[in-house]
Amino acid sequence: MSVTFCLQRIPVILASVGIAATAFVAPAAPTGNPVYADPAQVDEDFAVQGEYVGEIVTDGQPVMLGVQVVAEGDGTFALVAYPGGLPGAGWAAPEKIVGKGRREGGRVAFEGVDRGGVTRSGEIRDGKLVALNADGQPLATLAKVTRTSPTLGKEPPEGAIRIFEGKGTGGLAGGRMTEDGLLMEGVTTEREFGDATWHIEFRLPYQPKDRGQARGNSGAYLLGSYEVQMLDSFGLEGRDNECGGIYKAAPPKVNMCLPPLSWQTYDIDVTAPKFENGAKVSNARMTVRHNGVLIHDQVEIPGGTPGGPKKMEGPTGPLFLQNHGNPVRYRNIWVLPKS
Repeated sequence: MSVTFCLQRIPVILASVGIAATAFVAPAAPTGNPVYADPAQVDEDFAVQGEYVGEIVTDGQPVMLGVQVVAEGDGTFALVAYPGGLPGAGWAAPEKIVGKGRREGGRVAFEGVDRGGVTRSGEIRDGKLVALNADGQPLATLAKVTRTSPTLGKEPPEGAIRIFEGKGTGGLAGGRMTEDGLLMEGVTTEREFGDATWHIEFRLPYQPKDRGQARGNSGAYLLGSYEVQMLDSFGLEGRDNECGGIYKAAPPKVNMCLPPLSWQTYDIDVTAPKFENGAKVSNARMTVRHNGVLIHDQVEIPGGTPGGPKKMEGPTGPLFLQNHGNPVRYRNIWVLPKS
């Protein structure tokens, strides 16, 4: 299968790799499209999808380049290249290069055009993206990388309360677990909390044919009212309704969404709104780190987010993990109350 990307501005890397198809048939999402919740049972495009990093010479100068390749179903791909490195790891917004591609036959290939109008090509060799010159000789190599959050598996500090650790769903209304001990979407803590620090680990499903809000959608509602969105927005813009966004309130400073079926983390400090004589005198505030990167810093939230279990803002509320019809999975959730 060959994939061709049409890009602008800097040399783009290409790939050629054979991919063995799997016999696994994915269950359907609400859209009717396939949805994969297990990284051991995926389609043939999943192996191509991911992040690549390396150094490329542009106008005689070495430049770090990060590339995100996003599977979009049936051998089609989106590609985003980030001069300086990947988001959260060297890239300075807003400069990036966006392309599209597809696969044909028995290999995958990427193609692009540099800022001088010269077509560039390349291939995957031993799992790396290799840029080639006009004679087919290597110009640069980008290694495929797997990034993990520095807070993945973080143990709760003294005084924290474990919400879920894979041993049962006590204290969680609507709690359900998978056979391998992961928490399923659509649960609410029976206990309410106010000012607190939260740690939440989540895994988004792989839904290559779905788009937008249909693709790996859930959300963590703090105080039962304020949603930090969960969505497979790998390679997207990073809006307030995408992963890391405070829904209807603030987009993340940087889109730190990793590829679907990667374990990711939210570390959230939430300050409840304050009330006097029944009237709100200060808004809720939130600081959020997504996969260890600060994406919101004391952001004020003017009102509650639609869809939460609490219709009125208050000084306390539960944690609600939304069921949007997609198999989002959770593990290692804890909270450290501040009062």
